[in-house]
Amino acid sequence: MAAGGSDRGRANVPRSTATPVRKALTSLDHRVELAVGYTVDRLWSDHDRGLLDEQIESVAAAHRSLSSAEQSVTFYRVLLQRLASGEYPMDSALFDRIDRTVKQLQEAVRIRGARETELSDVLEPVEADAARTPAGHTDLKAHDIALLLAIGQGAKLREHLLTQRLSVVTASGTRIGQHDFARLETAGLVHRDTNHPLHAGQPVALTDAGRAALAARPSSRVTSRPAPRPGAWPDAATRTR
Repeated sequence: MAAGGSDRGRANVPRSTATPVRKALTSLDHRVELAVGYTVDRLWSDHDRGLLDEQIESVAAAHRSLSSAEQSVTFYRVLLQRLASGEYPMDSALFDRIDRTVKQLQEAVRIRGARETELSDVLEPVEADAARTPAGHTDLKAHDIALLLAIGQGAKLREHLLTQRLSVVTASGTRIGQHDFARLETAGLVHRDTNHPLHAGQPVALTDAGRAALAARPSSRVTSRPAPRPGAWPDAATRTR
């Protein structure tokens, strides 16, 4: 009995602050990642480390609140499913518990809606700043160039059946994350064929701007010609001199 009581006591003790916080997927994840330019995982990590400016810090705090509210909705939704699954005896006590859980779920949904509004409000100025200062097409980073080159070989955008996360799989086997693809798409460098369903894969291709950006990138080739191999035939440029 003493052991059982001890177990019940431990169950009521709050979790240690050292326990990693679990993030729930939210309806605004895509907007957040597009606005800040990186994943919500990095956003939370930088928030914990105090690396964000005041504006982005408010986005991170609002996203954390929305994620917590989403977890509450999931908890009461799953609980309601269990109560109605036939696992428990059908009696007045069960009906009372179902009624109570429905009310708790309704309140959780109301709070989630309020948190979505709060996050949307703090996102709007960040999105406006991003729209005023679009990334230039001629100063692509090496990472973006590699992504565009991979997409140029053929690619499809797919949606994960369980997480609903989007990712691009290229013909060469490269996998491009949702936030990277969204950034390239917003910059007008790539486009997708929405006539195809996501579960089957939406073809992704470079736009004219994407091809022009690749063509305008600084050449990675050396300016001096390498010495010809012994016995090698002279190249065309040499023969025409």
